[in-house]
Amino acid sequence: MRLSDIECNQKEQWAAAGIKLPGFNRKAMKEATRACPQWVHFGAGNIFRAFPAALQQKLLNEGIEKTGIIVAEGYDYEIIRKAYRRQDDLSLLVTLKSNGTIDKTVIASVAESLTVDRQDEADWSRLQEIFASSTLQMVSFTITEKGYSLYAPDGSFRLEVQKDFEAGPYKADSYIGKLAALCYWRYTHGEAPLSLVSMDNCSHNGDKLFAAVDAYAKAWTERELVDEGFLAYIENPETVAFPWSMIDKITPRPDDSVKKMLEECGFTDTENLITSKNTYVAPFVNAEETEYLVIEDAFPNGRPALERAGVIFTTRDTVERVERMKVCTCLNPLHTALAVYGCLLGYTKISEEMKDEDLVKMVERIGYREGLPVVTDPGILSPRKFIDEVLQIRVPNPFMPDTPQRIACDTSQKLSIRFGETIKEYMARPKLDVTALRFIPMVQAGWCRYLLGVDDEGNTFTVSPDPMYESLAKQLEGVRIGEDCDVHEALSPILSDARIFGVNLYEAGLGHYVEEVFAELIAGKGAVRATLKRHLSEA
Repeated sequence: MRLSDIECNQKEQWAAAGIKLPGFNRKAMKEATRACPQWVHFGAGNIFRAFPAALQQKLLNEGIEKTGIIVAEGYDYEIIRKAYRRQDDLSLLVTLKSNGTIDKTVIASVAESLTVDRQDEADWSRLQEIFASSTLQMVSFTITEKGYSLYAPDGSFRLEVQKDFEAGPYKADSYIGKLAALCYWRYTHGEAPLSLVSMDNCSHNGDKLFAAVDAYAKAWTERELVDEGFLAYIENPETVAFPWSMIDKITPRPDDSVKKMLEECGFTDTENLITSKNTYVAPFVNAEETEYLVIEDAFPNGRPALERAGVIFTTRDTVERVERMKVCTCLNPLHTALAVYGCLLGYTKISEEMKDEDLVKMVERIGYREGLPVVTDPGILSPRKFIDEVLQIRVPNPFMPDTPQRIACDTSQKLSIRFGETIKEYMARPKLDVTALRFIPMVQAGWCRYLLGVDDEGNTFTVSPDPMYESLAKQLEGVRIGEDCDVHEALSPILSDARIFGVNLYEAGLGHYVEEVFAELIAGKGAVRATLKRHLSEA
Protein backbone atom coordinates (compact mmCIF):
# COMPACT_ATOMS: atom_id res chain seq x y z
CA MET A 1 0.00 0.00 0.00
CA ARG A 2 1.21 3.47 -0.91
CA LEU A 3 -0.21 6.93 -0.43
CA SER A 4 -2.10 8.02 -3.52
CA ASP A 5 -5.67 8.93 -4.37
CA ILE A 6 -5.93 5.86 -6.59
CA GLU A 7 -4.72 3.41 -3.94
CA CYS A 8 -6.99 4.93 -1.31
CA ASN A 9 -9.92 3.78 -3.44
CA GLN A 10 -8.93 0.19 -2.60
CA LYS A 11 -10.67 0.41 0.74
CA GLU A 12 -10.54 -3.27 1.67
CA GLN A 13 -6.75 -3.43 1.90
CA TRP A 14 -6.59 -0.34 4.11
CA ALA A 15 -9.29 -1.70 6.40
CA ALA A 16 -7.42 -5.02 6.65
CA ALA A 17 -4.30 -3.10 7.72
CA GLY A 18 -6.26 -1.18 10.37
CA ILE A 19 -5.72 2.15 8.63
CA LYS A 20 -8.60 4.64 8.68
CA LEU A 21 -9.41 6.43 5.44
CA PRO A 22 -10.99 9.90 5.15
CA GLY A 23 -14.76 9.96 5.37
CA PHE A 24 -15.43 12.77 2.91
CA ASN A 25 -15.39 13.34 -0.84
CA ARG A 26 -11.87 14.59 -1.45
CA LYS A 27 -12.53 15.71 -5.01
CA ALA A 28 -15.43 17.89 -3.85
CA MET A 29 -13.27 19.28 -1.02
CA LYS A 30 -10.53 20.26 -3.46
CA GLU A 31 -13.00 21.96 -5.79
CA ALA A 32 -14.59 23.89 -2.92
CA THR A 33 -11.17 24.98 -1.64
CA ARG A 34 -10.02 26.09 -5.05
CA ALA A 35 -13.13 28.22 -5.49
CA CYS A 36 -13.37 29.60 -1.94
CA PRO A 37 -10.10 29.19 0.00
CA GLN A 38 -10.49 29.73 3.74
CA TRP A 39 -7.30 28.47 5.39
CA VAL A 40 -3.65 28.63 4.31
CA HIS A 41 -0.91 27.17 6.49
CA PHE A 42 2.77 28.12 6.19
CA GLY A 43 5.14 25.35 7.29
CA ALA A 44 4.67 21.85 5.86
CA GLY A 45 6.48 19.95 8.60
CA ASN A 46 5.44 17.12 10.89
CA ILE A 47 3.55 19.18 13.47
CA PHE A 48 1.29 20.56 10.73
CA ARG A 49 0.40 17.11 9.39
CA ALA A 50 -0.11 15.65 12.86
CA PHE A 51 -2.18 18.47 14.33
CA PRO A 52 -3.78 21.29 12.24
CA ALA A 53 -4.31 19.03 9.22
CA ALA A 54 -5.80 16.33 11.44
CA LEU A 55 -8.12 18.88 13.09
CA GLN A 56 -9.51 19.97 9.74
CA GLN A 57 -9.96 16.34 8.74
CA LYS A 58 -12.25 15.83 11.74
CA LEU A 59 -14.41 18.74 10.58
CA LEU A 60 -14.49 17.44 7.01
CA ASN A 61 -15.39 13.92 8.14
CA GLU A 62 -18.33 15.28 10.13
CA GLY A 63 -19.51 17.60 7.36
CA ILE A 64 -18.91 20.67 9.49
CA GLU A 65 -16.51 22.20 6.95
CA LYS A 66 -16.40 21.82 3.17
CA THR A 67 -12.96 23.23 2.37
CA GLY A 68 -9.52 21.88 3.21
CA ILE A 69 -6.18 23.49 4.00
CA ILE A 70 -3.73 24.89 1.46
CA VAL A 71 -0.23 24.23 2.75
CA ALA A 72 2.65 26.49 1.72
CA GLU A 73 6.33 25.85 2.44
CA GLY A 74 8.71 28.80 2.44
CA TYR A 75 11.94 27.33 3.80
CA ASP A 76 12.51 23.90 2.24
CA TYR A 77 10.79 23.59 -1.13
CA GLU A 78 11.84 19.93 -1.46
CA ILE A 79 9.23 18.99 1.16
CA ILE A 80 6.53 20.01 -1.30
CA ARG A 81 8.16 18.85 -4.52
CA LYS A 82 9.61 15.53 -3.34
CA ALA A 83 7.19 14.51 -0.59
CA TYR A 84 3.74 16.10 -0.70
CA ARG A 85 3.17 16.02 -4.44
CA ARG A 86 4.51 12.50 -4.88
CA GLN A 87 1.86 11.37 -2.40
CA ASP A 88 -1.06 13.42 -3.78
CA ASP A 89 -0.75 15.64 -0.68
CA LEU A 90 -1.70 12.69 1.53
CA SER A 91 0.09 11.58 4.69
CA LEU A 92 -0.29 8.85 7.28
CA LEU A 93 -0.73 9.91 10.90
CA VAL A 94 0.44 7.31 13.42
CA THR A 95 -0.84 8.14 16.90
CA LEU A 96 1.31 6.52 19.57
CA LYS A 97 -0.76 5.73 22.65
CA SER A 98 0.65 5.19 26.11
CA ASN A 99 -1.16 1.83 26.44
CA GLY A 100 1.04 0.41 23.69
CA THR A 101 -1.44 0.62 20.83
CA ILE A 102 -1.33 2.81 17.73
CA ASP A 103 -3.96 4.44 15.55
CA LYS A 104 -3.26 4.85 11.84
CA THR A 105 -5.14 7.45 9.80
CA VAL A 106 -4.69 8.73 6.26
CA ILE A 107 -4.77 12.53 6.48
CA ALA A 108 -6.39 13.92 3.33
CA SER A 109 -7.43 17.43 4.39
CA VAL A 110 -4.69 19.16 2.38
CA ALA A 111 -6.34 20.49 -0.78
CA GLU A 112 -3.15 21.65 -2.47
CA SER A 113 0.52 22.24 -1.64
CA LEU A 114 2.58 25.22 -2.79
CA THR A 115 6.11 26.54 -2.51
CA VAL A 116 6.52 30.14 -1.39
CA ASP A 117 8.92 30.61 -4.26
CA ARG A 118 8.81 33.69 -6.48
CA GLN A 119 10.76 31.78 -9.14
CA ASP A 120 7.94 29.26 -9.40
CA GLU A 121 5.49 31.39 -11.34
CA ALA A 122 2.58 28.95 -11.04
CA ASP A 123 2.88 28.60 -7.26
CA TRP A 124 3.44 32.30 -6.65
CA SER A 125 0.50 33.26 -8.86
CA ARG A 126 -1.70 30.79 -7.02
CA LEU A 127 -0.67 32.26 -3.66
CA GLN A 128 -1.53 35.74 -4.93
CA GLU A 129 -4.89 34.45 -6.12
CA ILE A 130 -5.57 32.93 -2.70
CA PHE A 131 -4.57 36.07 -0.80
CA ALA A 132 -6.78 38.18 -3.06
CA SER A 133 -9.81 36.03 -2.23
CA SER A 134 -12.30 37.61 0.14
CA THR A 135 -13.15 34.13 1.48
CA LEU A 136 -9.68 33.64 3.00
CA GLN A 137 -10.09 33.79 6.75
CA MET A 138 -6.97 32.43 8.34
CA VAL A 139 -3.27 32.06 7.60
CA SER A 140 -1.52 29.94 10.21
CA PHE A 141 2.16 29.22 10.79
CA THR A 142 4.47 26.55 12.18
CA ILE A 143 7.80 27.93 10.96
CA THR A 144 9.63 27.90 14.35
CA GLU A 145 10.44 30.99 16.38
CA LYS A 146 13.53 31.60 14.24
CA GLY A 147 11.26 32.10 11.25
CA TYR A 148 10.06 35.44 12.65
CA SER A 149 13.52 36.84 13.41
CA LEU A 150 14.71 39.68 11.19
CA TYR A 151 17.86 40.48 13.11
CA ALA A 152 21.54 39.55 12.99
CA PRO A 153 23.43 38.73 16.23
CA ASP A 154 24.61 42.35 16.51
CA GLY A 155 21.02 43.60 16.58
CA SER A 156 20.95 45.01 13.06
CA PHE A 157 18.59 43.81 10.36
CA ARG A 158 19.90 40.81 8.44
CA LEU A 159 21.25 41.58 4.97
CA GLU A 160 18.39 39.85 3.12
CA VAL A 161 15.88 41.83 5.21
CA GLN A 162 17.59 45.11 4.42
CA LYS A 163 17.54 44.21 0.73
CA ASP A 164 13.81 43.48 0.94
CA PHE A 165 13.18 46.83 2.63
CA GLU A 166 14.80 48.52 -0.36
CA ALA A 167 13.26 46.22 -2.98
CA GLY A 168 9.63 46.63 -1.97
CA PRO A 169 6.75 44.15 -2.05
CA TYR A 170 7.08 43.11 -5.69
CA LYS A 171 10.66 41.90 -5.32
CA ALA A 172 10.96 40.94 -1.65
CA ASP A 173 12.38 37.43 -1.38
CA SER A 174 12.91 36.60 2.31
CA TYR A 175 10.31 34.44 4.08
CA ILE A 176 8.55 37.21 6.00
CA GLY A 177 9.17 39.61 3.12
CA LYS A 178 7.15 37.38 0.81
CA LEU A 179 4.43 37.03 3.45
CA ALA A 180 4.25 40.81 3.81
CA ALA A 181 4.13 41.08 0.01
CA LEU A 182 1.16 38.70 -0.10
CA CYS A 183 -0.57 40.77 2.58
CA TYR A 184 0.03 43.85 0.44
CA TRP A 185 -1.44 42.01 -2.56
CA ARG A 186 -4.53 41.34 -0.45
CA TYR A 187 -4.68 44.99 0.56
CA THR A 188 -4.51 46.19 -3.05
CA HIS A 189 -7.15 43.67 -4.14
CA GLY A 190 -10.00 44.61 -1.86
CA GLU A 191 -8.54 45.10 1.64
CA ALA A 192 -10.45 42.09 2.97
CA PRO A 193 -9.80 41.28 6.64
CA LEU A 194 -7.55 38.39 7.68
CA SER A 195 -6.15 36.65 10.73
CA LEU A 196 -2.46 35.64 10.81
CA VAL A 197 -2.14 32.93 13.45
CA SER A 198 1.23 31.79 14.72
CA MET A 199 0.99 28.25 16.08
CA ASP A 200 4.66 28.11 16.96
CA ASN A 201 5.71 27.07 20.43
CA CYS A 202 7.03 30.40 21.68
CA SER A 203 5.84 33.04 24.09
CA HIS A 204 3.51 35.74 22.74
CA ASN A 205 3.85 34.22 19.28
CA GLY A 206 1.27 36.53 17.74
CA ASP A 207 3.29 39.57 18.77
CA LYS A 208 6.44 38.10 17.22
CA LEU A 209 4.65 37.56 13.92
CA PHE A 210 3.11 41.04 14.04
CA ALA A 211 6.47 42.69 14.75
CA ALA A 212 8.02 40.94 11.77
CA VAL A 213 5.28 41.83 9.27
CA ASP A 214 4.93 45.33 10.68
CA ALA A 215 8.65 45.99 10.20
CA TYR A 216 8.23 45.42 6.45
CA ALA A 217 5.09 47.54 6.27
CA LYS A 218 6.86 50.42 8.03
CA ALA A 219 10.01 50.14 5.92
CA TRP A 220 8.07 50.10 2.66
CA THR A 221 5.83 52.96 3.78
CA GLU A 222 8.83 55.09 4.77
CA ARG A 223 10.37 54.47 1.33
CA GLU A 224 7.05 55.19 -0.40
CA LEU A 225 7.06 51.73 -1.97
CA VAL A 226 3.47 50.95 -0.91
CA ASP A 227 0.21 52.85 -0.59
CA GLU A 228 -0.02 54.93 2.57
CA GLY A 229 -2.96 52.94 3.88
CA PHE A 230 -1.11 49.60 3.97
CA LEU A 231 0.55 50.27 7.32
CA ALA A 232 -2.79 51.18 8.90
CA TYR A 233 -4.29 48.00 7.40
CA ILE A 234 -1.61 45.84 9.04
CA GLU A 235 -1.76 47.67 12.37
CA ASN A 236 -5.55 47.66 12.70
CA PRO A 237 -6.73 44.45 14.45
CA GLU A 238 -10.12 44.91 12.82
CA THR A 239 -8.50 44.28 9.43
CA VAL A 240 -5.45 42.11 10.21
CA ALA A 241 -5.38 40.27 13.52
CA PHE A 242 -2.37 38.50 15.06
CA PRO A 243 -3.87 36.27 17.78
CA TRP A 244 -1.72 34.55 20.38
CA SER A 245 -1.85 30.79 20.71
CA MET A 246 -0.50 27.95 22.83
CA ILE A 247 0.21 24.65 21.11
CA ASP A 248 1.23 21.43 22.80
CA LYS A 249 1.76 18.14 21.00
CA ILE A 250 4.95 16.10 20.83
CA THR A 251 5.73 15.10 17.24
CA PRO A 252 9.17 13.49 17.03
CA ARG A 253 11.14 12.69 13.89
CA PRO A 254 9.76 9.61 12.03
CA ASP A 255 10.92 6.60 14.05
CA ASP A 256 12.33 3.32 12.73
CA SER A 257 10.21 1.24 15.13
CA VAL A 258 7.07 2.88 13.73
CA LYS A 259 8.32 2.31 10.20
CA LYS A 260 8.72 -1.39 10.98
CA MET A 261 5.19 -1.67 12.40
CA LEU A 262 3.76 -0.03 9.29
CA GLU A 263 5.65 -2.31 6.93
CA GLU A 264 4.47 -5.35 8.87
CA CYS A 265 0.84 -4.37 8.25
CA GLY A 266 1.45 -3.90 4.51
CA PHE A 267 2.08 -0.15 4.28
CA THR A 268 5.23 0.18 2.18
CA ASP A 269 5.37 3.94 1.64
CA THR A 270 7.83 4.49 4.50
CA GLU A 271 10.96 5.84 2.84
CA ASN A 272 12.50 8.66 4.87
CA LEU A 273 13.55 11.62 2.73
CA ILE A 274 16.40 13.84 3.92
CA THR A 275 16.37 17.06 1.93
CA SER A 276 19.41 19.11 0.95
CA LYS A 277 18.54 21.37 3.90
CA ASN A 278 18.70 18.35 6.23
CA THR A 279 14.95 18.21 6.81
CA TYR A 280 13.67 14.73 7.68
CA VAL A 281 10.31 13.97 6.11
CA ALA A 282 8.54 10.67 5.57
CA PRO A 283 5.13 9.76 4.16
CA PHE A 284 4.09 9.06 7.74
CA VAL A 285 4.30 11.18 10.86
CA ASN A 286 4.30 9.77 14.41
CA ALA A 287 2.90 11.75 17.31
CA GLU A 288 1.55 11.41 20.82
CA GLU A 289 -2.20 11.27 21.41
CA THR A 290 -2.39 14.24 23.80
CA GLU A 291 -2.80 17.62 22.15
CA TYR A 292 -3.75 21.15 23.14
CA LEU A 293 -4.34 24.20 20.97
CA VAL A 294 -5.59 27.36 22.66
CA ILE A 295 -6.09 30.41 20.43
CA GLU A 296 -7.10 33.99 21.09
CA ASP A 297 -10.45 34.42 19.35
CA ALA A 298 -9.50 37.28 17.01
CA PHE A 299 -10.73 36.55 13.49
CA PRO A 300 -12.09 39.64 11.69
CA ASN A 301 -13.11 37.62 8.61
CA GLY A 302 -14.48 34.58 10.45
CA ARG A 303 -12.76 31.22 10.94
CA PRO A 304 -13.21 27.47 10.60
CA ALA A 305 -15.27 25.86 13.38
CA LEU A 306 -12.18 24.37 15.01
CA GLU A 307 -13.79 24.42 18.45
CA ARG A 308 -15.79 21.43 17.17
CA ALA A 309 -12.45 19.58 16.81
CA GLY A 310 -11.19 20.40 20.31
CA VAL A 311 -9.47 23.76 19.85
CA ILE A 312 -10.12 26.20 22.70
CA PHE A 313 -10.85 29.79 21.63
CA THR A 314 -10.52 32.34 24.40
CA THR A 315 -9.09 35.73 25.37
CA ARG A 316 -5.47 36.83 24.99
CA ASP A 317 -5.02 36.93 28.77
CA THR A 318 -6.21 33.35 29.08
CA VAL A 319 -3.86 32.18 26.34
CA GLU A 320 -1.00 33.75 28.25
CA ARG A 321 -2.06 32.05 31.49
CA VAL A 322 -2.25 28.66 29.76
CA GLU A 323 1.20 29.21 28.32
CA ARG A 324 2.67 30.19 31.67
CA MET A 325 1.06 27.18 33.32
CA LYS A 326 2.66 24.86 30.77
CA VAL A 327 6.06 26.51 30.35
CA CYS A 328 6.72 27.61 33.94
CA THR A 329 5.21 24.75 35.94
CA CYS A 330 3.39 21.83 34.43
CA LEU A 331 5.46 20.52 31.51
CA ASN A 332 8.63 22.29 30.44
CA PRO A 333 10.36 22.39 33.87
CA LEU A 334 9.72 18.67 34.31
CA HIS A 335 11.13 17.97 30.85
CA THR A 336 14.28 19.96 31.63
CA ALA A 337 14.79 18.16 34.95
CA LEU A 338 14.50 14.80 33.21
CA ALA A 339 16.81 15.95 30.42
CA VAL A 340 19.62 17.06 32.72
CA TYR A 341 19.55 14.08 35.08
CA GLY A 342 18.70 11.64 32.29
CA CYS A 343 21.92 12.55 30.48
CA LEU A 344 23.93 12.27 33.69
CA LEU A 345 22.47 8.83 34.47
CA GLY A 346 22.96 7.46 30.96
CA TYR A 347 19.38 7.40 29.69
CA THR A 348 18.63 7.82 25.98
CA LYS A 349 14.82 7.77 26.14
CA ILE A 350 12.66 10.02 28.29
CA SER A 351 10.09 7.24 28.71
CA GLU A 352 12.72 4.96 30.28
CA GLU A 353 13.45 7.62 32.89
CA MET A 354 9.88 7.27 34.12
CA LYS A 355 10.75 3.76 35.30
CA ASP A 356 13.40 5.27 37.59
CA GLU A 357 11.89 5.77 41.04
CA ASP A 358 14.32 8.53 41.99
CA LEU A 359 13.69 10.59 38.85
CA VAL A 360 9.93 10.17 39.15
CA LYS A 361 10.01 11.39 42.76
CA MET A 362 12.17 14.35 41.77
CA VAL A 363 9.84 15.63 39.03
CA GLU A 364 6.79 15.00 41.21
CA ARG A 365 8.29 17.23 43.89
CA ILE A 366 9.18 19.92 41.36
CA GLY A 367 5.72 19.89 39.80
CA TYR A 368 3.31 19.23 42.65
CA ARG A 369 5.19 20.50 45.71
CA GLU A 370 7.24 23.42 44.42
CA GLY A 371 5.38 24.50 41.28
CA LEU A 372 1.68 24.22 42.09
CA PRO A 373 1.71 26.71 45.03
CA VAL A 374 2.53 29.52 42.56
CA VAL A 375 1.15 28.12 39.30
CA THR A 376 -0.69 30.45 36.94
CA ASP A 377 -4.16 28.91 36.83
CA PRO A 378 -5.77 29.66 33.46
CA GLY A 379 -9.23 28.61 34.61
CA ILE A 380 -9.95 26.59 31.46
CA LEU A 381 -7.48 23.78 32.23
CA SER A 382 -6.62 22.26 35.62
CA PRO A 383 -2.89 22.61 36.41
CA ARG A 384 -2.92 19.53 38.65
CA LYS A 385 -4.65 17.40 36.02
CA PHE A 386 -2.23 18.71 33.41
CA ILE A 387 0.73 17.51 35.52
CA ASP A 388 -1.06 14.21 36.16
CA GLU A 389 -1.37 13.69 32.41
CA VAL A 390 2.27 14.66 31.78
CA LEU A 391 3.70 12.32 34.42
CA GLN A 392 1.26 9.43 34.15
CA ILE A 393 0.50 9.31 30.42
CA ARG A 394 2.62 11.54 28.21
CA VAL A 395 6.20 11.22 29.41
CA PRO A 396 6.05 7.47 30.24
CA ASN A 397 4.69 6.65 26.76
CA PRO A 398 7.10 3.93 25.55
CA PHE A 399 6.27 4.63 21.92
CA MET A 400 7.47 8.23 22.06
CA PRO A 401 11.08 8.18 20.82
CA ASP A 402 12.05 11.39 22.62
CA THR A 403 15.46 11.74 24.22
CA PRO A 404 16.93 13.71 27.12
CA GLN A 405 19.72 14.73 24.76
CA ARG A 406 17.26 16.52 22.45
CA ILE A 407 15.45 18.24 25.29
CA ALA A 408 18.79 19.34 26.82
CA CYS A 409 19.53 21.53 23.78
CA ASP A 410 19.78 25.27 24.53
CA THR A 411 19.11 24.79 28.25
CA SER A 412 20.82 28.09 29.08
CA GLN A 413 18.05 29.81 27.14
CA LYS A 414 15.27 27.95 28.95
CA LEU A 415 16.12 28.05 32.66
CA SER A 416 15.02 31.63 33.27
CA ILE A 417 11.47 30.88 32.11
CA ARG A 418 11.13 27.28 33.25
CA PHE A 419 12.36 27.87 36.80
CA GLY A 420 13.14 31.56 37.21
CA GLU A 421 9.49 32.63 37.12
CA THR A 422 8.64 30.23 39.96
CA ILE A 423 11.55 31.55 42.03
CA LYS A 424 10.36 35.12 41.45
CA GLU A 425 6.85 34.21 42.61
CA TYR A 426 8.24 32.71 45.82
CA MET A 427 10.29 35.85 46.42
CA ALA A 428 7.27 38.08 45.83
CA ARG A 429 4.88 36.30 48.21
CA PRO A 430 5.37 37.02 51.91
CA LYS A 431 3.75 33.74 52.96
CA LEU A 432 6.24 31.67 50.95
CA ASP A 433 9.90 31.00 51.72
CA VAL A 434 12.05 30.84 48.61
CA THR A 435 14.83 29.10 50.53
CA ALA A 436 12.44 26.19 51.13
CA LEU A 437 12.83 25.25 47.46
CA ARG A 438 14.97 22.13 47.27
CA PHE A 439 14.48 20.39 43.93
CA ILE A 440 14.38 23.32 41.52
CA PRO A 441 17.87 24.28 42.81
CA MET A 442 18.87 20.65 42.36
CA VAL A 443 18.09 20.96 38.67
CA GLN A 444 20.21 24.10 38.46
CA ALA A 445 23.09 22.34 40.22
CA GLY A 446 22.54 19.28 38.04
CA TRP A 447 22.76 21.41 34.90
CA CYS A 448 26.12 22.82 36.01
CA ARG A 449 27.26 19.24 36.63
CA TYR A 450 25.92 18.26 33.20
CA LEU A 451 28.07 20.95 31.56
CA LEU A 452 31.16 18.97 32.53
CA GLY A 453 30.21 16.36 29.92
CA VAL A 454 30.86 13.39 32.21
CA ASP A 455 28.11 11.00 33.31
CA ASP A 456 27.68 9.37 36.71
CA GLU A 457 29.80 6.39 35.64
CA GLY A 458 32.70 8.64 34.69
CA ASN A 459 32.13 8.32 30.95
CA THR A 460 32.36 11.42 28.75
CA PHE A 461 29.39 12.43 26.61
CA THR A 462 28.69 15.19 24.10
CA VAL A 463 26.88 18.13 25.64
CA SER A 464 23.87 19.09 23.53
CA PRO A 465 24.16 22.30 21.46
CA ASP A 466 23.82 25.48 23.52
CA PRO A 467 24.78 29.04 22.53
CA MET A 468 26.44 29.65 25.92
CA TYR A 469 28.23 26.31 26.24
CA GLU A 470 31.67 27.52 25.19
CA SER A 471 31.84 30.30 27.79
CA LEU A 472 30.27 28.16 30.51
CA ALA A 473 32.67 25.27 29.85
CA LYS A 474 35.60 27.66 30.10
CA GLN A 475 34.38 28.85 33.49
CA LEU A 476 34.15 25.24 34.70
CA GLU A 477 37.35 23.92 33.10
CA GLY A 478 39.12 23.60 36.47
CA VAL A 479 36.43 21.31 37.91
CA ARG A 480 37.19 17.57 37.93
CA ILE A 481 34.97 14.74 39.13
CA GLY A 482 36.32 13.36 42.41
CA GLU A 483 38.79 16.20 42.95
CA ASP A 484 38.63 19.05 45.42
CA CYS A 485 38.07 22.50 43.95
CA ASP A 486 36.81 25.94 44.90
CA VAL A 487 33.15 25.45 43.98
CA HIS A 488 32.23 29.05 44.76
CA GLU A 489 34.95 30.40 42.48
CA ALA A 490 33.82 28.11 39.67
CA LEU A 491 30.09 28.69 40.02
CA SER A 492 29.60 32.24 41.27
CA PRO A 493 29.88 33.95 37.83
CA ILE A 494 27.30 31.48 36.50
CA LEU A 495 24.83 31.42 39.38
CA SER A 496 24.80 35.21 39.65
CA ASP A 497 23.87 35.61 36.00
CA ALA A 498 20.19 36.60 35.90
CA ARG A 499 20.19 36.19 32.11
CA ILE A 500 20.48 32.44 32.66
CA PHE A 501 18.36 31.86 35.76
CA GLY A 502 15.97 34.80 35.65
CA VAL A 503 17.39 35.99 38.97
CA ASN A 504 20.74 36.25 40.69
CA LEU A 505 20.57 33.01 42.66
CA TYR A 506 22.66 34.44 45.51
CA GLU A 507 20.33 37.42 45.88
CA ALA A 508 17.42 34.98 45.83
CA GLY A 509 18.95 33.07 48.73
CA LEU A 510 19.58 29.90 46.71
CA GLY A 511 23.11 30.29 45.36
CA HIS A 512 24.96 28.70 48.23
CA TYR A 513 22.56 25.75 48.35
CA VAL A 514 23.14 25.16 44.63
CA GLU A 515 26.88 25.21 45.34
CA GLU A 516 26.44 22.61 48.10
CA VAL A 517 24.45 20.30 45.83
CA PHE A 518 26.96 20.73 43.02
CA ALA A 519 29.79 19.78 45.38
CA GLU A 520 27.88 16.60 46.23
CA LEU A 521 27.26 15.82 42.56
CA ILE A 522 30.98 15.99 41.67
CA ALA A 523 32.22 13.98 44.67
CA GLY A 524 33.03 10.97 42.51
CA LYS A 525 31.62 8.11 40.49
CA GLY A 526 28.02 7.40 41.50
CA ALA A 527 27.66 10.75 43.27
CA VAL A 528 24.72 11.89 41.13
CA ARG A 529 22.61 8.90 42.11
CA ALA A 530 23.69 9.13 45.74
CA THR A 531 22.85 12.84 45.89
CA LEU A 532 19.41 12.26 44.45
CA LYS A 533 18.64 9.51 46.95
CA ARG A 534 19.92 11.54 49.89
CA HIS A 535 17.85 14.62 49.13
CA LEU A 536 14.73 12.63 48.27
CA SER A 537 14.96 10.78 51.58
CA GLU A 538 15.25 14.05 53.48
CA ALA A 539 12.36 15.79 51.70
